[in-house]
Amino acid sequence: MTNETGWNLDNSYARLPEKFFTSTNPTPVRSPELIILNESLAGSLGLDVKSLQSEGAVAVFAGNELPEGASPLAQAYAGHQFGHFNMLGDGRAILLGEQVLPEGERVDIQLKGPGRTPYSRGGDGRAALGPMLREYIISEAMHGLGIPTTRSLAVVTTGETVIRETGLPGAIMTRVASSHLRVGTFQFAAKWGTIEELRTLADYAIKRHFPDIEADESRYLSLLQEVVKRQAELIAQWQLIGFIHGVMNTDNMTISGETIDYGPCAFMDAYDPATVFSSIDTQGRYAYGNQPVIGGWNLARFAESLLPLLHDDQDRAVTLAQDKISVFNDLYHSNWLAGMRAKLGIFNEETQDEALINGILGMMKKHGADYTNTFRALTFDKMEDTVLFGTPEFAQWQELWQARQGRQKESKESSNQLMQNSNPAVIPRNHRVEEALEAAVEQGDYSVMERLLDVLSNPYAHFEEQAEYSTLPESTKPYRTFCGT
Repeated sequence: MTNETGWNLDNSYARLPEKFFTSTNPTPVRSPELIILNESLAGSLGLDVKSLQSEGAVAVFAGNELPEGASPLAQAYAGHQFGHFNMLGDGRAILLGEQVLPEGERVDIQLKGPGRTPYSRGGDGRAALGPMLREYIISEAMHGLGIPTTRSLAVVTTGETVIRETGLPGAIMTRVASSHLRVGTFQFAAKWGTIEELRTLADYAIKRHFPDIEADESRYLSLLQEVVKRQAELIAQWQLIGFIHGVMNTDNMTISGETIDYGPCAFMDAYDPATVFSSIDTQGRYAYGNQPVIGGWNLARFAESLLPLLHDDQDRAVTLAQDKISVFNDLYHSNWLAGMRAKLGIFNEETQDEALINGILGMMKKHGADYTNTFRALTFDKMEDTVLFGTPEFAQWQELWQARQGRQKESKESSNQLMQNSNPAVIPRNHRVEEALEAAVEQGDYSVMERLLDVLSNPYAHFEEQAEYSTLPESTKPYRTFCGT
């Protein structure tokens, strides 16, 4: 295909040892149709928005044609899924290549749902329209919230039916990521590769994501340190916004520190650390309150995979690794505490701040208060909008909070602005997402989704029209999400 769209693809991953991937082509589909194009993302990638809507470009999004420079492949990786180690790999995803931007940065361009690969494990390699649109909506919402994430460039329908419990319209999503290197990629290398292959992978990850440490004498230890740091920051951001990933397997944890794989994820309404949405997480392993713990557990698995590179003596390697991952809890906690202070309009630090934070969270759990709307009410001094209003314990807490704000040099106006910048007006409410998906999939009406995306694009603006998207669902039925993206 000609390069009028602006593709500038390279294939650095394809230059790794062949153990890490299998070259494979997408399986053509019957009649692709462009459903949604992320125009702002396309522009940032140096792509021509008008050309991306052409028949030839849609054929690329569908896997019917390859863009110039593509070298399609499926990546191999392993992973602990709900604690159990498995050989995995891209079962329904194909990496076309890496788009190289003018400043030299590169991002993966991956098709999700383009057909079977050698790692499909009996699956059809296809995807349904609903889950692809769901990932588009949630990943764009995360981007708007300022949380590192993979993003969706486009979704096309295939004109074919995929069979799950019933027949569903098929779709393919084009995903953009800093890379698709996962903890599970390193677990695969450590389990089935040689030490030199593991070293090659680690050097590649460093060059791609942490070039500042390439010259470090102990660069693999520095790699572990940097990944720990990024995951501590990321998971703190999840907790601060009430996001529940739902399936924090090690193959869903990136080295880059981006959120990836929006399967059974959702956003918490009423605050409760035990909140679980995934239909298969019956034990609550990946509950909201467990996410920091699981993050640390996953990082321990990453550290284990790096042991042969850390020191020739295994005992010494284990000690070095433990030293690096032992700081995760403190790093996470400091990021979370700083974020919670900001949500309460607090600039400086006092030792009793954590008790103040836990006080409001405890009341929210006790009274079933909505997480996002409670902080929004505090931000705009509309206490009557929260179920906590009128309770003696909240009145007492409010006095302590206002006194705390008064003990800092910053003005009340500055505190209010900090809170507005830290507490979103809207999140992708689960019922709103489902409403948009139902209209799109069942009725072919994409206007509901487009309006939702528009509202979510600037969640800290606190526009008047965002108010209706902050309301809670009428139904009290527990919300459940499912794997299958």
